[in-house]
Amino acid sequence: MTDTAPTAIPPSAQVTLPDGRVEIAPGAPQPSGAYANEDLLPVPAAKRTWTTYNFCALWVGMAHNTASWTLASGLIAVGMDWRQAVFTIALANVIVLIPMLLTGHAGPKYGIPFPVFARASFGVRGANLPAVVRALVACGWFGIQTWIGGEAIYFLAGKLIGDGWANAAGIGGHPWTMWLSFALFWVLQIAIIYRGMETIRRFENWAAPFVLVGAFAMLWWMSSRAGGVGPLFDQPSKLGWGADFWKLFAPSLMGMIGFWGNETVPQ
Repeated sequence: MTDTAPTAIPPSAQVTLPDGRVEIAPGAPQPSGAYANEDLLPVPAAKRTWTTYNFCALWVGMAHNTASWTLASGLIAVGMDWRQAVFTIALANVIVLIPMLLTGHAGPKYGIPFPVFARASFGVRGANLPAVVRALVACGWFGIQTWIGGEAIYFLAGKLIGDGWANAAGIGGHPWTMWLSFALFWVLQIAIIYRGMETIRRFENWAAPFVLVGAFAMLWWMSSRAGGVGPLFDQPSKLGWGADFWKLFAPSLMGMIGFWGNETVPQ
């Protein structure tokens, strides 16, 4: 038994909308074959509900996270001032943004997922490799993010409940309450993901403003602890802008780019 190649969509079966998006013409046959299924078929334009705000909200949620804040604080801890840390992180974000926009363009325009878009470079069968590799990386990063989120629940609950929560019996080197927090955060994410992309879109619509409000609340708390904004901004660099800074800048920049390599998801 041999595999059936996917049916190509002839130009006559495609419709280009006024805004530049492309979809299969109404009534035209859908692609078929062993390499086509409901998850891989082009999404009709009417069902492409992600707007500019939705993509910006997703970007805010991805950029403002514990890992980014940890890297920024780590750069300051090893000698950079806030200007150097922000410059390093912002430059890494801009560098990553360019290929993200280029590869992500196919999704909104043609309504195709990453495994289909990858076929243009790797072929129909070869596209399985980058798709599976990306899925494995996503699984690992999902675990890391879930553990960090579980830690947030664990420490917050410890402040509210008291020492009984923080000093619970240990399992595998961590209190069982930490594992419970990890499981709770895992279930919360799975509940959102299981309901599909529309639920994720609506969740991000509300999460992005909340993240920004939380960031400003943290800035206010830090500045109050430091005696005002002035001491935070006046903290001098221990590295200057000479060789010591650039020696640290290169691996820090690559670290932030590598972080985005794990963080980004296919369109």
